Amino acid sequence: MPRFLLPAHCLRLTLLVCLLLLGACGTAPRRAADTRPDEYLILVSIDGFRADYLQRGRTPHLAALAAGGVQAESMRPAFPSLTFPNHYTLVTGLYPDHHGIVHNRIEREGENDTFIYKKPDTTADPRWWGGEPIWVGAERQGVRAATMFWPGSDVAIDGVRPSYWKPFDTDFPPQARVDTVLGWLDLPAAQRPHFITLYFEQVDRNGHDFGPDSAEVDEALQQLDTALGSLLDGLAARGLRDKVNLVVVSDHGQAAASRERIILIDQLVDLDHVRAVNYGVVAGFEPRPGQEDYADRQLLKRHPHMQCWRKNRIPQRLRYGSNPRVPPIICLASKGWVITNSEWLDGHPDDLSLGEHGYDNQLPEMRALFVANGPAFRRGVRVPEFDNVDVYPLLAHLLGIRPARNDGSSKTMQRMLRVHEPAGTAD
Repeated sequence: MPRFLLPAHCLRLTLLVCLLLLGACGTAPRRAADTRPDEYLILVSIDGFRADYLQRGRTPHLAALAAGGVQAESMRPAFPSLTFPNHYTLVTGLYPDHHGIVHNRIEREGENDTFIYKKPDTTADPRWWGGEPIWVGAERQGVRAATMFWPGSDVAIDGVRPSYWKPFDTDFPPQARVDTVLGWLDLPAAQRPHFITLYFEQVDRNGHDFGPDSAEVDEALQQLDTALGSLLDGLAARGLRDKVNLVVVSDHGQAAASRERIILIDQLVDLDHVRAVNYGVVAGFEPRPGQEDYADRQLLKRHPHMQCWRKNRIPQRLRYGSNPRVPPIICLASKGWVITNSEWLDGHPDDLSLGEHGYDNQLPEMRALFVANGPAFRRGVRVPEFDNVDVYPLLAHLLGIRPARNDGSSKTMQRMLRVHEPAGTAD
């Protein structure tokens, strides 16, 4: 037998060792084929930026990013089109029914416990937050993360926080947020984060206070575009512009509302028989013991400007109602209308918004923004509308980490990327 040929039993042994080594390698964290270890990913959220705001001419830096990169015709938010549910959907790839942040105000079944999005002492409990947000997956797989605000990022979800994070502070101005992000990028290489979030709420706040078509919203758009320009200048000054993938999103759009478009629920149902879990564009109700038939008769019948369902009868396209935190009866206001009660209205006559969201996610006014630009992305590409759960697989791919189980589709990214090989399969 020639000396360079191995006996059959040696070949089999060699093959077995190779397979074992390959299997071990397959479990290790890895970066996607079209990303480099020296690349960075910055996820920017402009809360309440309706998709068509980009055509107002107030955001030249953002428009240039869109023209030179990837822009979606729009992005469909998850239902309900509220801030906390959708921001958490963007970073987990899970619909609210699956990650558990089903509203901005939530009650936990069987417990005297309430989640209220404006009260950090209630949102800090990690038991509210299901799924695995992208910064947790990144940290676990060796990619350092930093969050300049994002719902949930200040919570130790499954015992993990980003390496760097800030508690939300509305008094922290946009430029200071940008400076913080650039400061993180100035850290020594071993300490520098490769995934960063950057959050702005000013457009949403002015939309609520003054309406989506107001001059104040235009001012907020200009302010945030200036901050974005400062970020781009800072990246260029550091020689990082060609190493940073930017993904700019919003959580939802905004519809014009009015103080004259109010549904007073106590004029439709006796609140001694039905308890309100939450109010707003999407309101939840729980019949008091023995009052189920009454609640069905009064709430499930036809109402002007509002439709109500038992949670198991909510239209399937909304992907909502299976989570135990969703109240037994859900009522959805028509576009521009809000559900509340007379007592609240009498006590808050000046607190009603001129802009609202939370409505049916099929409405054009609820459509969100998606723009991406950087070395991983194609140039000058416009893609059709897609669901915001698809952002998470894209983020995982750009970071080169294994995605957690999610509801998104990796097919969406294939039209965006210069090279498209999914970074792994969901667990």
